Amino acid sequence: MTTVCIVGKEDVDLRFELLSRETARGALATYDLSEPWANSITVETVSLGGAVSLLNDLNWYLVRFAEAAFVKDPSISTEEWLSRTLAERVRDNEIRAAETDESLAIYGVSEGQLVEPMYVTRRDGSVPEYDLRDVEGTVVVRVAAEEFGA
Repeated sequence: MTTVCIVGKEDVDLRFELLSRETARGALATYDLSEPWANSITVETVSLGGAVSLLNDLNWYLVRFAEAAFVKDPSISTEEWLSRTLAERVRDNEIRAAETDESLAIYGVSEGQLVEPMYVTRRDGSVPEYDLRDVEGTVVVRVAAEEFGA
């Protein structure tokens, strides 16, 4: 299964905004929503294509209410997420999955929520340690070149 994660903007109740609108509610109706971090939702889809299609269906709402959208496909990585842009490029065969692991945004997890990302480049196969603040954990997101340091 491929997982989609949508992270809400700081001043927005993402779940409320998505479920209070008929079109977004309809797009999400067949999925079980979970909240891995504060003000975020995840859903399981059948494929990378299904994940990208769902994000495209929700685009109007994502622009207004979301800070970020990630996709985790086990055929690419079981631990790391792809940015929405990178997921689209892999789906469209513009980039091979094996070429997605150099540019990273590492989000800290503090008090159950994602905090500011640190943009890094993978070196010798390892991910640098998050050092922007003390955090309980991290979430690694592979990003496209133009998203690097965004």
